[in-house]
Amino acid sequence: MKRFTELVWALDATNRTSDKVAALRRYFSEVPPEDGAWALHVLTGRRVKRAIQGGRLREWVAEEAGIPLWLLERCYEQVGDLAETLARVLPDPTHETRRRGVASWPLHRLFDEVVMPLPGLDDDEKQRRLLGTLRPLAARERFVFLKLITGAFRLGVGARLVTRALAEAAGIEPAAMAHRLSGTWTPTSDAFTGFFADEDPDDPARPYPFFLAHPLEADPTSLGSVDRWQAEWKWDGIRLQVIHRAGQTLLWSRGEELVTPQFPELATMAAALPDGTVLDGEALAWKDGKTLGFAALQRRLGRKKVGAKLLREVPVALMAYDVMEMGGRDVRTRPLAERRTILEGVVEEARHRDLGLEPHLLVSQVVAAENWESMAAMRSQARERGVEGLMLKDRTSAYGVGRVRGTWWKWKIEPLTLDVALVYAQAGRGRRAGLHTDYTLAVRDGDEWVPVAKAYSGLSDAELREMDRWIRRNTLEKFGPVRSVPVEHVFEIAFEGIRRSSRHKSGIALRFPRIARWRKDKPLQDVNTLDDALALLEGVG
Repeated sequence: MKRFTELVWALDATNRTSDKVAALRRYFSEVPPEDGAWALHVLTGRRVKRAIQGGRLREWVAEEAGIPLWLLERCYEQVGDLAETLARVLPDPTHETRRRGVASWPLHRLFDEVVMPLPGLDDDEKQRRLLGTLRPLAARERFVFLKLITGAFRLGVGARLVTRALAEAAGIEPAAMAHRLSGTWTPTSDAFTGFFADEDPDDPARPYPFFLAHPLEADPTSLGSVDRWQAEWKWDGIRLQVIHRAGQTLLWSRGEELVTPQFPELATMAAALPDGTVLDGEALAWKDGKTLGFAALQRRLGRKKVGAKLLREVPVALMAYDVMEMGGRDVRTRPLAERRTILEGVVEEARHRDLGLEPHLLVSQVVAAENWESMAAMRSQARERGVEGLMLKDRTSAYGVGRVRGTWWKWKIEPLTLDVALVYAQAGRGRRAGLHTDYTLAVRDGDEWVPVAKAYSGLSDAELREMDRWIRRNTLEKFGPVRSVPVEHVFEIAFEGIRRSSRHKSGIALRFPRIARWRKDKPLQDVNTLDDALALLEGVG
């Protein structure tokens, strides 16, 4: 555990990417494989089952530290990080307890004997085991251990950076390492050793890393000739990789989760594809030739089994964008124009053989335009088509790994907006701890203010500090961490979509709301009404 704690502190001590990669590379090169497997599991964002609810954890630590729970909660509000708060309030270990403690344990033993067994214990045994582990640890070690058991392990090193460091330690290309790390693997000594193998281990269930697009913020004419780019509609669904290899059919999400049970009709469809086929696309709630929207698709997510009623009410189709493997051969390095021909050929052949692929397999439409002005006119139709805008892909591009600037762009339509008023505020977490940065925003409904959104982003640091000072001076009531304030400040919020919702008093829910700007120039009487929002809903629908 000591070696891993030192790594965590080395990563936290620098903002330089090269320093972080160097620290990770040294660690992976020197660590025993049984420890390296668990470190890699955590650092690449793979989940460790949450062992203890945060409320119970705070109660037990407050009792151990001999302080009232309210004081610990107040400290948590100021610090903004639960693991750091708990690590700081506990008393320092004595020399004797530290000598007998787990600080010298290898990381894999900590997982095997403490972290992994915790979820299966009753509360009394959890408390005994947890506090027995924490007492002999120094503050830094406590912090790391608490991060592990709360499932909140973030260090400013994304999976791509970890992959790069491991690739350097193993002496292989980062793209090849990203492929090895994809999919499901168990944190064992053999798994870690396998990442260093000279040859890529054969696993028919393993997905490829997804290729991601950057937002297009520049004028599209800066991309050169429109003929260089393949344009497609940007659908709002769940990104999927469909694999049919060695008689297995698997559906992987972009988060590298197996979602096959959630879309059984897509699994049946994929089983009809030629063996050794891997497609990239989007799962959409699809009926009568059009999308039912993301809200409908959400009803299918997170289920171990989809019943017949839901299959009828929310049928799903795959909108295929690309082909990554054909006949068992990796075709990702071929140009997009060539991969598009392969994709169309696969689908056409399957349809010709009448394998029942329709209506569950669709091919993304190529949007043709003579120039960028015409392409912009097509993009302006996006909302009425139920899409988010256009994807622009370089016809000569290979299928890359992760987010590579310059070859794939998402050219989204302008968001919807409303002018709203601040009614409640709450302190943030992490970097924003101690500042009231989380806002509840409302529209007028007659003489009432009806909340329609919560927003956590969009203001500058200076604006956040200014608002925080005002909130503290003008708080009307406190409801735990939430403060009500006089209705005085107007904000313009932007959002991607709007739908009806029986769960909200307003009757609507906004998709991805964020603050576009602080409208100090607007009086309260200019704030939008609930009728305005409902009219917007009707216009979108």
